[in-house]
Amino acid sequence: MLDNRTIEIVKSTIPLLEDAGVEVTDHFYKRMFSHNPELKDIFNLANQATGRQQFALFSAVAMYAKHIDDLGALGELVERVAHKHVSFDIQPDQYQIVGHHLIETLREMAPNEFSDEVAEAWVKAYGLLANVLIGREHEIYSDYQTKAGGWTGSRLFEVKDKTPESDLVTSFTFVPVDGGEIANYQPGQYLAVKVKPERAENVEIRQYSISDKFNGESYRISVKRESQPLAGLVSNHLHDAVQVGDHIELMPPTGDFFLAHLDKPTVLISAGVGITPMMAMLETLLASQTEQPIWFLHACDNKNQHTYGKQLKTKENQLDKLHYYYWYKQDDSDDEKALSGLLNLDRLQFELPLTDGHFYICGPVEFMRFIKQQLVDLNVAAEQIHYEVFGPHSDI
Repeated sequence: MLDNRTIEIVKSTIPLLEDAGVEVTDHFYKRMFSHNPELKDIFNLANQATGRQQFALFSAVAMYAKHIDDLGALGELVERVAHKHVSFDIQPDQYQIVGHHLIETLREMAPNEFSDEVAEAWVKAYGLLANVLIGREHEIYSDYQTKAGGWTGSRLFEVKDKTPESDLVTSFTFVPVDGGEIANYQPGQYLAVKVKPERAENVEIRQYSISDKFNGESYRISVKRESQPLAGLVSNHLHDAVQVGDHIELMPPTGDFFLAHLDKPTVLISAGVGITPMMAMLETLLASQTEQPIWFLHACDNKNQHTYGKQLKTKENQLDKLHYYYWYKQDDSDDEKALSGLLNLDRLQFELPLTDGHFYICGPVEFMRFIKQQLVDLNVAAEQIHYEVFGPHSDI
């Protein structure tokens, strides 16, 4: 535990952390990569370019400072970060590297506010946070070392199938090269793919949601081709260079966003490639033969980008308990059932299980904020709303 003086000092730096601008965050990453270039093989450099990683890191540190005297309030943040770190195979010694450069950056960029006394307090505070995360990550690593089909670090898989699902999304099915078992997962979790694209300077690791129920033999991810060169470095490599029969390294499935209430009415709400974890949830629910009703709500630009559209329509026609609605932003479809514009819940408010259902949301951050606000306005309880952010975490 931290002494009262240390807690007081750390809390006094909250404005500094919350107001850390691009200059401070850029300095931190340039400093760290200059001294420890090996970390470029772990950090997503595309997120560095957009500023999302910098924002996420300093926001998380500021959140920690706010709750330093009540770490129980950080449970969700710790769980999310720990799972993401496991997908990168983060090890305890790397915490010391990041912590050192974080503290030295603040000392260099804000010398008046970040005195030796403040730096000493943050060394203690960061050490406590690191121990909490290292402890949780150790539990996750241990689970995968002991569970059937589990592994830690990377494992070699073969691409068994590659299937276009829409204009932008292609599915990849992987089987283990060693012929052994594969680990079970919760529907909604993701796999980390470790590749070295031809035009990349470093190894790149990306997380992609598993898009099917567990079958004991293979994993399937469905990847959107990104248009921006840097942001799409790995997705374009997968689409263009990776073929059936190729070998690829995968980290074990992980993630804190997953289907947790099979015995309750379920509403799956997605936009774009956010549909991928929803497919794993839907297939799992159907395989469980649940008697609970299911709503599947999806939004995309147009019918050509409607991933899994045909499969979902077929399932709806076969199952009375599945209620499927979809919205096209570009109203150029001859599909009479397609709704136009934004995914608005008003027309469904008397149909949806607002009091006892669980709502799972995945898609662009602004879309999820839009949906969450609608759910809040409909008096859906916070504990009934679950969401997943692709990339660095962002609150909605």
